[in-house]
Amino acid sequence: MPSTLAERPTTSPENRASLPEDPGLRRRLLVAIALVAVLPFAFIYAFVFVTNTVLLPLLEWQGSGPYHGRVYVDPLFAVVVVAGGLALQAWKGPSIVLGSIGARRVDADEYPDLHARVTRLAKAADVEPPDVAVAHNDAPNAMAVQGPRGAAVVVTTGLLDALDERELEAVLAHEVSHLANDDATVMTVAWLLPTVTYYVATAAAYVLYGMARTMGHGGDGDGGDGAAKAILVLLVTAVVTLAVSAMFWAASVLVHRVLSRYREHAADRGAAAITGDPTALASALRKLDERMADVPDRDLRSLDGGAEALYVAPLEGRAFTDAELVSTDVFPATHPPTADRIDRLREIAGELE
Repeated sequence: MPSTLAERPTTSPENRASLPEDPGLRRRLLVAIALVAVLPFAFIYAFVFVTNTVLLPLLEWQGSGPYHGRVYVDPLFAVVVVAGGLALQAWKGPSIVLGSIGARRVDADEYPDLHARVTRLAKAADVEPPDVAVAHNDAPNAMAVQGPRGAAVVVTTGLLDALDERELEAVLAHEVSHLANDDATVMTVAWLLPTVTYYVATAAAYVLYGMARTMGHGGDGDGGDGAAKAILVLLVTAVVTLAVSAMFWAASVLVHRVLSRYREHAADRGAAAITGDPTALASALRKLDERMADVPDRDLRSLDGGAEALYVAPLEGRAFTDAELVSTDVFPATHPPTADRIDRLREIAGELE
């Protein structure tokens, strides 16, 4: 990005126009909310179905039966469980996310300039000023989380070190736009199901791997027909669990494919409207993209764990010295290409000239 972009003076957010209306984002939010509400029920009853049609008959064949009844989940009980789980996730989700990345809420005495910027930008976007949280991490990134108890804008110390004042203002405006657009609440809740199903599928895969190793070393022993049947039951259970979990992981990722990429473009547009300086965010995104490759693996992994879709910049796009990040496995392709975001911001800048 040319150096002149970083030298351009920032216009006061108080004098900016309000955030543009985005019917497309509203529609996607409604679809995402519907998926978040429906998929847990489908997940529960899919396991009920395979238990009754596959696992119980298999246990009876193995000699553990007969089972005269079948597994049944009362719909009202399912509603209570799912609604309670979603409410708990909405209530505790922001704190869980902050804890997972080592972020801590800070007061105005500790970070006065950061607090003042976030408060001013929130007022410009006509939203309640959120809490401010900081994660001591060299990876330059930021996110916004939101729940019934309030919202928080989170930044890393790497972000504060990497950006100049204009760029920092633009990134903070981007996160405030997520709060103003109400998509931060949906994303704070929506990361739970794909994360859970991912780990369930991973656990089932490890069971299958362990059984394969055991059988490969002659671990079935001399137990005869009973041992063989028991191994078959475990094998089928693991395969079914893996298949169902993988299916619902793929389905729940639809929430993020429906919403996550689009919401980043919407927040970029919102930041441009708040600050009147789209080139500052373009410069910041380019800088974050370039610096991510130099961040130590330990810092990237401390931001890992399923929160990928919440960040302003993706954690992907670099080669790791060992295994891939969980975030990029759980939420593949959560962000639009950085070059595309920069091009769109430049177009906005051209319209403002």
